[in-house]
Amino acid sequence: MMKKNYIPCPVETTLQLLENRWRVLIIYDLIGGKKRFGELKRNISGISQRSLTLNLRSMEERGLIERKVYAEIPPKVEYTLSSIGRSLIPILKSMERWGTDYKKLPMPLPAKHSL
Repeated sequence: MMKKNYIPCPVETTLQLLENRWRVLIIYDLIGGKKRFGELKRNISGISQRSLTLNLRSMEERGLIERKVYAEIPPKVEYTLSSIGRSLIPILKSMERWGTDYKKLPMPLPAKHSL
């Protein structure tokens, strides 16, 4: 696992590791257990194959996920959360609860703009 020199703010360190919405969604999808590339691609709406590949590689390098390659033809590869990745589950579950609650709120009326 490659470690960078992180800035002192621990929240920003977390954001650096997660970096983008795709990584959060990949971790969220892997909470349910091991997944193959195609499963992740189907489950994460809008992610391109290239973006999924790049994010999985980076997340593996940073120790968030583990990649297991089976000696088969065609090759079979499965991704799972590492212990570090699993430590993010409470954070993502909290985000899930917050998002569910937010969706239940009435939408505020748009502000009136005078010209």
